[in-house]
Amino acid sequence: MRIVFMGTPEAAVPTLARCLEDGHDVVAVWTQPDKPAGRGKKLTESPVKTFAQAHNLPVHQPARIKTDEAKRLFASHAADVAVVVAYGRILPSEYLTTPRRGCVNVHFSLLPLYRGAAPVNWAIANGDSATGVTTMFIEEELDSGPILLQRPTPIGPAETAPELMSRLSNIGADLLSETLLSLDAITPRPQRRRDATFAPMLHKEDGLITWSKDAFAIERLVRGLQPWPNAFTGYKSKRLVIWKGSPTTNDVAEPSGSIVAADGDNLIVKSGGHTALQVLEVQLEGGRRMSARDFLNGSHIKVGERFGAL
Repeated sequence: MRIVFMGTPEAAVPTLARCLEDGHDVVAVWTQPDKPAGRGKKLTESPVKTFAQAHNLPVHQPARIKTDEAKRLFASHAADVAVVVAYGRILPSEYLTTPRRGCVNVHFSLLPLYRGAAPVNWAIANGDSATGVTTMFIEEELDSGPILLQRPTPIGPAETAPELMSRLSNIGADLLSETLLSLDAITPRPQRRRDATFAPMLHKEDGLITWSKDAFAIERLVRGLQPWPNAFTGYKSKRLVIWKGSPTTNDVAEPSGSIVAADGDNLIVKSGGHTALQVLEVQLEGGRRMSARDFLNGSHIKVGERFGAL
């Protein structure tokens, strides 16, 4: 097939690679414009752009896709299908009808669950035991189009969002390959609107830990909100990111957020109910990621101190 591929992050690269491996004619790759990143704010290209250029594929990075110029460019590709994987923009209606076979999206959830920008993060943070990948035809309403194929997978009890996303990106590449191969034989299934749940875009404030919640929920937040905004708390007016923790039961009668153990490898924080979080890895604002032992040695934190709001 003649394919226009639209994607931006690392999670989209396996699907683009699979399109080439399967012998499709990728006539154009659309990705987001280069963006400043890091302390030096150096312009950085997307992983999809890097891969596309390494394979001599034409790359387009329009800053705006609703202009007449962008619409004419998209139409000029004369594609059979557009394959969309985390492109980062909602496609205008004109784009949806331009490819001969429509626009196929690879979405990292079992739709209609977790429509939106951050399905992997919220599935972990909400404590789901399983998730999956869906291929679907794109319609104007966000992630609402008819389902083509789906493939479920369990979520590991200690799996972080980046780890799960890496697995799902490879599952998605396989599923898209199967979808395109069987496109004529698949009967699209409409989504049941009443079953829809949502995975809104993450904001920095989503990562602020509420220590009155039980430690099991906090630990899921730690895993689910990586690599950004991360789960964090305030310590001496600085942002302290919790990278890894282990929930435990605890009956100590201290306020939530209180340090109830601070020696050796044991940094334990009282949480909601009869629980506490053993903090295993942290990163203090301006510093490096480190073990709880190294943090305790450098900070001299004491039992009775509290983590809390910034």
